[in-house]
Amino acid sequence: MYLASGALAALAVLLAWPVPIALSRASWPSRAPGIALALWQAVALAGGLSMIGALLVYGLVPFGGELPAGVSVLLGHLFSGPLPADIGATHIVAIGGALLLGTHLLLNLVDTAVRTERQRRRHHALVDLLSSPMPDRPDARVLDHPAPVAYCLPGVRTITVLSEGLIELLEPEQLHAVLAHERTHLRQYHHLVLLAFKAWDSALPWFPIANRAEHAVTLLVEMLADDEAEREVDAYTLATTIALVGSPWDGVGYARDGAATIAADASTVNARISRLLAPRKPLPALSRALVLAVAVGLLTVPVVSLLLLL
Repeated sequence: MYLASGALAALAVLLAWPVPIALSRASWPSRAPGIALALWQAVALAGGLSMIGALLVYGLVPFGGELPAGVSVLLGHLFSGPLPADIGATHIVAIGGALLLGTHLLLNLVDTAVRTERQRRRHHALVDLLSSPMPDRPDARVLDHPAPVAYCLPGVRTITVLSEGLIELLEPEQLHAVLAHERTHLRQYHHLVLLAFKAWDSALPWFPIANRAEHAVTLLVEMLADDEAEREVDAYTLATTIALVGSPWDGVGYARDGAATIAADASTVNARISRLLAPRKPLPALSRALVLAVAVGLLTVPVVSLLLLL
């Protein structure tokens, strides 16, 4: 069991630092944003499970190494008498650390989801009050504001919000690109992906990889939405639209509320425009399969290790 704990700890270290650094610096994700997004999710989930699993496996070794029996023995000794002599302080600290870390991550995810939903409901109410329906588009509303703003609000009733300034600024084809982009965010549930990584960053604010991962995932979901929009308009029109909407006017920050915007920070905007104007060949099918296999493998190791404790 000590060997399994060590293996999980090594995997946790790899997924906490060198792997996310290498992935965030790689150039291939722009050629396959969907595959890259799946890999990022696998890295985050496997990293958390590996950290918790390593601590739990190590801590339960003196108690038989199995989760139900080990917890039962531990609770029995805690409430009925002293702990066995072969149980060291490190085992108790490891078990406590696993429980605290798991609880912290789970509660932070729940808290982030609840707060985001409350903000989203207030946002929906404000949009209903301050906007009017867009003619011929019941799922879109128009704000009377000069800034060129476009974003989507998920929920039971999903809507796309545009500003008067945006409508006046863009040509009809460019406006069509914006709507296609935002519909993709809603259809592919990008707000749920962003919510998970936002919760990770919020739970571990001192952990620079969490912030790097959130930024990388935000760019990937924008690229995915761009790919869908490009099916309806040409790349030059879409790139021009992104450049216009990506002006300093758009620093509203709605993405923090779980709604993906068509324009983010300058680096994200530049990366998206460059990708459209200088496209590279899609990632080969073999490479895609290899990345997916790696993602599945990353998740398999901690999951199987924890299942063996049952």
